Order: sequence, then structure tokens, then C-alpha cells
Amino acid sequence: MKSSSFRYLWIGQAFANLGDVFYIVGLISIMYATSQSAFYLAMLPFINTLGRFISGYLSPILFNRYPLKTLLSSSQTSKTVVLLVLAFIITTFSQTGIVVILISVFIIAFLDGWAAPASRAMLPRLVEKREIVKANSFFSVINQVNQLGGWALGGIMVAWIGGQTVIWVTVILFIVSSAMLYLIQDPTVFPSQKQKDPIGDVLKEGWKTIWNTPVFRKIHVVIFIESIANVVWIAAIIYVFVSQVLHKSEAWWGYINTTFFIGLLIGGLICTKFSSVIEKNLKHLLLLTTFSASALTFLFGFNDVALIALLLSVFYGIGEQIKGITMETYLQNEATTDELPKIYGAQGALTSLTFGLSSLLLGGMADIFGVQQVFLLSATLLAIAAIYILVSKQYFPQKYAHNHQA
Repeated sequence: MKSSSFRYLWIGQAFANLGDVFYIVGLISIMYATSQSAFYLAMLPFINTLGRFISGYLSPILFNRYPLKTLLSSSQTSKTVVLLVLAFIITTFSQTGIVVILISVFIIAFLDGWAAPASRAMLPRLVEKREIVKANSFFSVINQVNQLGGWALGGIMVAWIGGQTVIWVTVILFIVSSAMLYLIQDPTVFPSQKQKDPIGDVLKEGWKTIWNTPVFRKIHVVIFIESIANVVWIAAIIYVFVSQVLHKSEAWWGYINTTFFIGLLIGGLICTKFSSVIEKNLKHLLLLTTFSASALTFLFGFNDVALIALLLSVFYGIGEQIKGITMETYLQNEATTDELPKIYGAQGALTSLTFGLSSLLLGGMADIFGVQQVFLLSATLLAIAAIYILVSKQYFPQKYAHNHQA
């Protein structure tokens, strides 16, 4: 992983991801001060998800016409310009309209919707094949560090220097990120398109590749089921769980979120340290972590001891990270360089839409049937996903032999 382009990629994405957290924290502070409305704050994640879904769905058109490096750097540069304009408006006008903020959030999310799959598809091009597990693990660790520390640091910065200044700090982070991504050298030659396929066919490419390739289809059935099941870990449901089951203050909601991210971080470090072991046991690890996710979700939902809940949250995070890295490794080894960005684009659209709709559905079920029954449903869905992988295990290679360079 000594490639300078890989270094530019992870540094650029690290600054971009940290900026994404900071600017949302800053906007939450500004919007609440302006509106005093929880409804408007709830619109932020909804608009963010909507923008990413639309962009992810349309991304195959861009992947067919432009190199990944061009899409990555232009997306981040455009995000920087949009945020710079928003920062100027917020600073200049004392009462910034909620609509202006939400439109800006939508545009930034839309630009990010194709950058995320482009970044993931770029990674295996910049490292040797035998380093893919380690590279994915390293990327995940950086992302979890950003998530774990970003929200806490963003909150401290808002209290210290105010939401407006945090937006300007984000602009600086975005500028650095844009510069890093611009420096990437993609070794894969972009094929010239002699003829333009109909847009309808292009939009279906990623979905058709997933459906027509057994291992991709199996993985995405599991991803679809887990997108529904993992809704139990969103803030709204965990908040209710802490209050009604653990009988603790809202501070424990923060503790559970923190331990979950610590688990993700530990899982990423394990995969980085023992990448060769992971590579030799991909199928076994995928089965083990999928079954353990179901068991841990059930135990968490029907446990009423707060300290045990924190411990289960850590173990769940570790398993989720290892499972995510194994599935990522399968995709990156089985897909061609042309297929991979389109697969990720379709996957992003699938997960954002499913997760968004499931959040509303499971939130309503928690109110009607009780929060523990939602955890039971989640554990059942995860068990179904695990059994599905078990009966389909012949489609998953045990390991990959990499004796050549990418």
C-alpha cells in the first residue's frame, strides 16, 4: 500500500468525510437556532438520503462517460463550491432561509452519491491484489475514526466557535480534499465509447450485472435484508430502547453509539493486522459474522443490563466490520474494473432507499408493538440472511490466490 495515489485517495476521502460530519453538525446548530423545530432537523437526514439515492441511481450514466478520477475530483470540487456559497450566505445574512440550507444539503448529497461508489471502485486499482483486504480494512478504520471523533469534535467546535465558523472550517477541509483527489493517477485506461448506449440500458447495467452474476446476487440479497434489519441501530430506536428497556438517561444513547463505533474500529484494526488470515478464510468469516449478527441483535434487544448492552454493542460492531470487509473483498475480486463502479452505484441506490423506508416502518412498529419486538424482527431477518448464505455457500470462493500485481 505504498502507492502515492492510494495515499492521495485515503487522505482526500478522510478530509472529505470529516468535512461531511462537520458541516452537518454546524447546520444542525444553525437550523435549530433559526427554527427551534425538531421537524426541520429531521429533514436533514431525509434530504441527504434522497439526494444520495437519486445520484446513485443515475451514476451509471456518468461511469460510462467519464473516468473515475475525473468524477471523484470534480464531485469534491463542486461540493466545495456549493459549501463556499452557502457559508457566504450564512455569514452575510443573519436569517438564512431553511429552504436554502436544505437545497444546499441536497446538492452536496447528490454530488456525493456518485463519488462514494467511484472511491470504492478506485481503491482496488491503486493497490496490489494481495493487499485488497488490508487496503479495505485501512480505509474502514480511517472512516470509523472520522465517525467516532467527528461528531464529538464537531459538537465541541460548535460550542466553542459557533456553527458558522464550523462551516468555514469544513470549506478548508473540502479544499484540501479536492487537491488530494486531483493528484491521483489512475493506472486503468478509460475505454473510449464509440457509440452511446440508450440511457435506459445504461441505468440497468449495474442491476443486470448484480442479477446475472450469482455471487453478486447472493451478496446483494443479504445487503438488502440487512438494510432493513440494521435500522434498529438508528438513533431514534436506540433512544427509545435506552429509555424503555435499560431505564437509563439519554446519555446512554451516546454511550451505545460510541461503543458501536469502537467495535467497528476494532474490527477494522483486526482485519488490517490479520489481513492474510482474513483472505484465507473469507467464506467461513462471512458465515460466522452473519450468524453472530443475528444472535447479538437478539441478545441486545432482550437484555436490560446497561453495561452488558455496551459490551454487546462492541461485539456487534466488530462483526459488522469484518463481514463488510469480506463482502467488499468478494465484490472487488469478482468484478471487472468496468463493472465495479456500476455495481456500487446500484448498491448505493438500493441501500439508501431501503434504509430510508425501513426507518419509517420500523419506527412506527416500535411505537405500536414495542421496541423489543423490533429487535426480534431484526434478529429474525439477520438469521434469514445467514441461512441464505449457508445454502448458497458454494458460490463463494474460500480464498483468492494473488501471485501477481494489479
